[in-house]
Amino acid sequence: MSSTSDQDRKKLSLSGGRNKLSLGKSVETSQVKQSFSHGRSKTVQVEVRRRRTPAPGPAGGKGGSGAGRELTAEERAARTRALQEGLKHSEATAAAEAAAAPAAETAAAEPEPAAIEPVAEETPPEPVDRRQAELDELRKIADAEEERKAAEAARLAEEEAARQAKAAAERATARLERQPSAPAAATPAPRAPVVEAEDDDRRRRGRGDAPKRPARGRAGAGDQRRRGGKLTISAALDDSERTRSLASVRRARERERQRQHDDEDAVKFSRDVVVPETITVQELANRMAERAGDVVKSLMKMGMMATINQTIDADTAELVVQEFGHRVRRVAESDVELGMRGEADDTADLLPRSPVVTVMGHVDHGKTSLLDAIRNADVAAGEAGGITQHIGAYQIQIPSGDKITFIDTPGHEAFTEMRARGANVTDIVILVVAADDGIMAQTVEAIRHAKAANVPVIVACNKIDKPDADPARVRQELLQHDIVVEEMGGDVQVVDVSAKTKQGIDTLLEAIMLQAEVLELKANPNRSAEGVVIEAKVERGRGSVATVLVQRGTVKVGDVFVAGAEWGRVRALVDDRGAQVDSAGPTVPVEVLGLQGTPTAGDEFVVVENEGRAREIADYRQRVIREKQATAGARGTVEQMLSAIQAGSASELPLVIKTDVHGSYEAIKATVEKLETTVVKPRILHGAVGAISESDISLAKASNGLIIGFNVRANPQAREMARREGLEIRYYSIIYDLIDDIKALLTGMLAPEIKEEFIGYAEIREVFNITKVGKVAGCMVTDGIIKRGCKVRLLRDDVVIHEGTLKTLKRFKDEVREVREGYECGMAFENYDDIRVGDRIECFELKEVARTLESVRQEEAAG
Repeated sequence: MSSTSDQDRKKLSLSGGRNKLSLGKSVETSQVKQSFSHGRSKTVQVEVRRRRTPAPGPAGGKGGSGAGRELTAEERAARTRALQEGLKHSEATAAAEAAAAPAAETAAAEPEPAAIEPVAEETPPEPVDRRQAELDELRKIADAEEERKAAEAARLAEEEAARQAKAAAERATARLERQPSAPAAATPAPRAPVVEAEDDDRRRRGRGDAPKRPARGRAGAGDQRRRGGKLTISAALDDSERTRSLASVRRARERERQRQHDDEDAVKFSRDVVVPETITVQELANRMAERAGDVVKSLMKMGMMATINQTIDADTAELVVQEFGHRVRRVAESDVELGMRGEADDTADLLPRSPVVTVMGHVDHGKTSLLDAIRNADVAAGEAGGITQHIGAYQIQIPSGDKITFIDTPGHEAFTEMRARGANVTDIVILVVAADDGIMAQTVEAIRHAKAANVPVIVACNKIDKPDADPARVRQELLQHDIVVEEMGGDVQVVDVSAKTKQGIDTLLEAIMLQAEVLELKANPNRSAEGVVIEAKVERGRGSVATVLVQRGTVKVGDVFVAGAEWGRVRALVDDRGAQVDSAGPTVPVEVLGLQGTPTAGDEFVVVENEGRAREIADYRQRVIREKQATAGARGTVEQMLSAIQAGSASELPLVIKTDVHGSYEAIKATVEKLETTVVKPRILHGAVGAISESDISLAKASNGLIIGFNVRANPQAREMARREGLEIRYYSIIYDLIDDIKALLTGMLAPEIKEEFIGYAEIREVFNITKVGKVAGCMVTDGIIKRGCKVRLLRDDVVIHEGTLKTLKRFKDEVREVREGYECGMAFENYDDIRVGDRIECFELKEVARTLESVRQEEAAG
């Protein structure tokens, strides 16, 4: 290596941050010739650096560059970047020098210079290798950075260990607090030293005298929280290094503290739980103020798997309620009717009222005519057939100023329920008996109804103006039914009257008022109205109309009421003479408009406080009616099936009945049901009040039934539909005609009765074998007549051995139609040849005889 005499001094300057780092060295230059293969060579210039002697100065000024001053982070980062760039340049240069000459290698292999230290005295400059100095400076910076990172990692590890120790202490404290046997004022567990140290450090930082905590960066090699190596399943499942967060521990402790507080302070309330007949699990839990899940668990303990929406019965619900410590109060669906009728009236609130009188008796004995004579009206003229077929209620005012309410009942045997209903709502019964006819069937029935209702009876002996009238005979016949009149020492009044001449009418009214005074009839008009539905019907333009007899209280327009299974609001009140009134008190009969549906005659009429209560009661009653109908229909179907199996076949007559009033439907239904036999039976598919509609036609078409309208007609759409479908609609206004037609229809459905008629006997005298004919019996007719084609029985020793048909009947060689007694003949049987001499032949014919309902009933009674 050759060196040049020229020495140049170069200055390496680095700028970064707030300070500038200047590195001044004495540099000696020389040239080195590098030889390569194939005779090539190259001369390069080599710089020889001397050791830099720093000038004396202060140890660490703020703006100085002395060795004693500590570099800032920014200066250290800037110096690191500059040295790294210089290192890269030096390494490239060193590689070139190493390839050129061994001298460069020797120079590069010199011992590592000592650390730069400030000296007090000036020393002569020595040649320094610049590349080696840069490497030394870079190594020092890297070592310092590694030390700083190691210190930071150690501090973080110490903090993590302290956090884990604190969390473990908190978990141990929580476990001690959760133990039930631990006393309330237990001594807290000693805190870990690491936790106390952390608290002290936190307090020092709060006072401001703690060292500033360096910012946390990315975890280095010393960070224990980093997972080393690959993530495997076993490593992921290994939770030895996992710990709960401090927030999670605090939340758990807070929940545990709250639970213990609730268990200690909460008071268990015992509630009155209302349990209906059926209830869902969720509703039961709500009424007990318990969780639905706890109720489900209780049911599971009983062996019942139920969801919160499942319905349980009242007995199971009662067991659950008792298990939770509550009191059970059982209620039923019918409890919605409790309190509907109100409380009993106080005696001081009762006021005198007019009597309710029911007129009863046999048909055509003059009941309605007698009422017409009292009211000066002509109701009987408006009745079809001259008989009363509707129940009516009227109120009259007698000359004395008192009022009497009369209830007129039909006398036909079909209207038994009407008569019973009239006897139940009345105070006095007037028994009308015709003087020329005496006691009849319906008269006896009326007496029974009056006795069942336990009401007094006044006998009105009507039609005394007729020549053949015999009132004495009537009095005698009444004794047979325990009715003892006053003339014979009894307590029953008898008044002779004539509806035609109005004879004895005043005496009858006086007898009624006298009996009313004895009864001391009173009622409270100043309360909600209660009564009974006498009759119900459907009228065009007015809808459902109910004739109501108010028994106590006062009904007014606008009142909300319940009538049986229907409810409504009073839209109008109409009295017995067709005039509208605003209110009706006790014993006043009125027609009530405003019903939502048509009630049943005999239903109770009660005014309630609001629509909600009325709707609830009506819904409950309708549901009960539907359940009864479904049960009865199912039972009837099974019974019909069994009876049909036993009888072989049973014919039915489907009927759809529509009437003008409910009482007429009751009478028709009762009469039709009495016509039922085991062979033929009427079946009422549908019965209601109102006009015949399209739905009735559809129902009759589906079952091939008969449509009956009693005092009603079909609307135009229903008539057109019936004509199109070919269905028959029969209209009636008199119940006699309706019953007679139904009897005729049922009789026509009866199969004729087959009867045997014996016509003669013959005795076999000889048996002949004839080719292609078989055996022929030579007989002598001993009794009656033998006809060709008749039915025969072969008797041997008076035992029937064959029954069949006569194939041939001959006289000598000729076929004859009949052979009379005392003549000989030849006979042969169909498909039978076992005949012997001495056998007897019985000849008979089968005839069809029409049957009647009465004959069928006789057969049933006999059989």
